[in-house]
Amino acid sequence: MRLKIVRTYAFRVVALYIALFGLSVLTLLGFIYVTTVGFIDRQINATITAEINGLSESYREHGLSGLVEVIEERIAADRAGDSVYLLTDSDYQPVTGNLPRWPSDVERQGRWASFDIPPKEHEGGPATSVRAMSFLLSEGYHLLVGRNLRERQNFETLIEQSLVWSVIITVALAVLGGVIMSRDMRRRLDSINATTLRIMRGALHERIRVTGSDDEFDRLSVNLNNMLQQIDRLMLAMREVSDNVAHDLRSPLTRLKSRLEITLLTQKTPEQYRQAIEHAVQETDHILTTFNALLSIAQAEGGAARGDMEVLDLATLCADVGELYEPLAEARQLALHTSFVDSAPIKGNRHLLFQAIANLIDNAIKYSSSGGEVTLSVAVVGNQVEVVVADRGPGIPERDRERVLQRFVRLEQSRTTPGNGLGLSLVTAVMTLHDGSLELGDNAPGLKAILRLPLVAQAEKPARAA
Repeated sequence: MRLKIVRTYAFRVVALYIALFGLSVLTLLGFIYVTTVGFIDRQINATITAEINGLSESYREHGLSGLVEVIEERIAADRAGDSVYLLTDSDYQPVTGNLPRWPSDVERQGRWASFDIPPKEHEGGPATSVRAMSFLLSEGYHLLVGRNLRERQNFETLIEQSLVWSVIITVALAVLGGVIMSRDMRRRLDSINATTLRIMRGALHERIRVTGSDDEFDRLSVNLNNMLQQIDRLMLAMREVSDNVAHDLRSPLTRLKSRLEITLLTQKTPEQYRQAIEHAVQETDHILTTFNALLSIAQAEGGAARGDMEVLDLATLCADVGELYEPLAEARQLALHTSFVDSAPIKGNRHLLFQAIANLIDNAIKYSSSGGEVTLSVAVVGNQVEVVVADRGPGIPERDRERVLQRFVRLEQSRTTPGNGLGLSLVTAVMTLHDGSLELGDNAPGLKAILRLPLVAQAEKPARAA
């Protein structure tokens, strides 16, 4: 159990939190220690230098006796015993001062020296550290002036104690904060894991709870919920496709089978056999067209076509569609009017966009009467490209415009025309894939279909349509 806790991400976060917190406190206290001790050392050195200069001046003005008098006055005035004075002759024999002899460390270290002096016999206690400066006077006299480092040592002891307690308190606070943080983290992760486990066991309607804090876990939960929603939508679409295929292709397959069986049961002329085969081919074409439309819709709704996205000029693509359908419009005695902007760069799947626009043009031609007109235009409106396909046919009633976007839906007036009811479903799926939209409106009379797609940055060069 302990090993499992050590391996958790929450434990590593807490350990890192404690380490960073402790390091920060140690760094701060170390900076305070170095700065303060350095300041104290500079103050001590400045005090010693000032006293040396003052005593040297007394020696020059009043001689040896005046110097001795000043040293004894300063020793008497220093009741705390913080100052150290020693005046010796050329042989380092004491003349006056509060040190019994010249420290050997001074000779070894040079002008500035640090040394320890033992406590007096009646006082006891530890030795006292001293910081001192030696000075050579005329006539061979040596002067030593120093200050004990009691205050500095007291401050170091205080800093050390503070450091120990600060580390203890820091670790305690860091552990407490880390435990609180890790508990919240583990609670959020456990909630996500529990929900995903229920989803894996079949509760596909479950969604991860979002707290509303908009933190990393909330954004993760939102993304996971969107992914689950997309999976749920795709599974629903798959079931619908399966049901629709089973329902709408059963009749043509049954008719095809019946006609072929009837043809085999009776003796017919070669012309009759030919007509039966032609009917079978037409029925097969209808089935294949339905299958291809369903596959295109599944490809668009599943997002698999996103890998084939490229920057292309939608105006050029629409011009190619118009050129392809112009002969068909002429054969139906229709006028196909086109209007395109110079450039309409978008990012999309060329094949699916071509098929979607072709479906709209095909429907417009199919439902228009002879002598009518069909228009295809491309315009840039704000940060979007609008493709408008309009006709003068019977149109679609407003109450049915949402319904005709569903699969295999055909209105009563279109029952006599060829088709499978998948054209507008495919257009809707392609627009969803491209973050666009399809709007059906009234052309007074006729139908107006408007496609809206987002423009891409002008820095991206669109590919030319083939």
